[in-house]
Amino acid sequence: MTFYLIRRTAQAFLVIVIVSVLTFVESRLIPGDPAHAILGLHASPRQLAEFRREQGYDDPLVLQYLNYVNQLLHGDLGFSYKMNQSVVDLIAERLPPTVLLVGVATVVAVVLAVPLGMLQATKRNQLIDYGLTGAAFVFYSMPSFWLGLLLITVFAIGLGVLPPGAPQGSFLDVLTQPAGLVLPVATLALITLAEFSRYMRSSTLDNLGQDYVNTARAKGVSEPGILYGHVMRNSLVPIVTLLGLRLPQILNGALITEGVFNYPGIGRMFWEAAQSQDYPVLLGVTLIVAVGTVVGSLLADLTYAVLDPRVRYVRPR
Repeated sequence: MTFYLIRRTAQAFLVIVIVSVLTFVESRLIPGDPAHAILGLHASPRQLAEFRREQGYDDPLVLQYLNYVNQLLHGDLGFSYKMNQSVVDLIAERLPPTVLLVGVATVVAVVLAVPLGMLQATKRNQLIDYGLTGAAFVFYSMPSFWLGLLLITVFAIGLGVLPPGAPQGSFLDVLTQPAGLVLPVATLALITLAEFSRYMRSSTLDNLGQDYVNTARAKGVSEPGILYGHVMRNSLVPIVTLLGLRLPQILNGALITEGVFNYPGIGRMFWEAAQSQDYPVLLGVTLIVAVGTVVGSLLADLTYAVLDPRVRYVRPR
């Protein structure tokens, strides 16, 4: 297990390095000129040249990347010349609302997906199974922006029971206005719930057909005892794995959802930075998402080993 941890950590570090290289090169390939985006179309050639020299855009690409890595090693993600603030401070300000949005939506999705998936498995090919399966397919096939607009139309414009936009201001302002979080959380949770419930249904069906379930029945264990005492734990394994792998997709969904609801999170900041070609912000957000994805995947692997005692990681010969 120790060797496995070391190997997985080394792999995670390598992935982060590769992601940093790719995102850095990609940011430099974005069409347009950041000097024009910041100084405007009427800036003089001298002003544009001075800006590029100060920001290091005239240096060779390799030298620019090495300077970027040197900044990272000193805990510096750069300075946003558009927002006139360090990227670390910007991310520290915008990340908590996004973590709140994604965290609450994921918890709601998992808490509902586990019992719904198990209910579908125990009621297989019955009316309730068909109904929940159809609803899952509908929500899973919906783009997040379309579902968000649909919820706004129904609950904000039609019924008038919820605000159409998210609370503005600091993290505390967002936290103290829960009504504004309902629709963004529902948008992310419904799509995630639809996928997780399908995996839970399939996993529960597989486990219900295993020998250990038949043995438990032969010993006189009740059906609820079998379901919640034996099957549920093993059925959660793919959900845990899926959580780690789905983290980047959930964050991507949050980027779009934040735009629909004007949510003051890191996704809206990323969108604004992309429009103004604010390279330091784009690179900082991408690196944070990459690190979160790698850490999420690593935690999923470790939890997988804890949940399933059959899993043993040994040193390869």
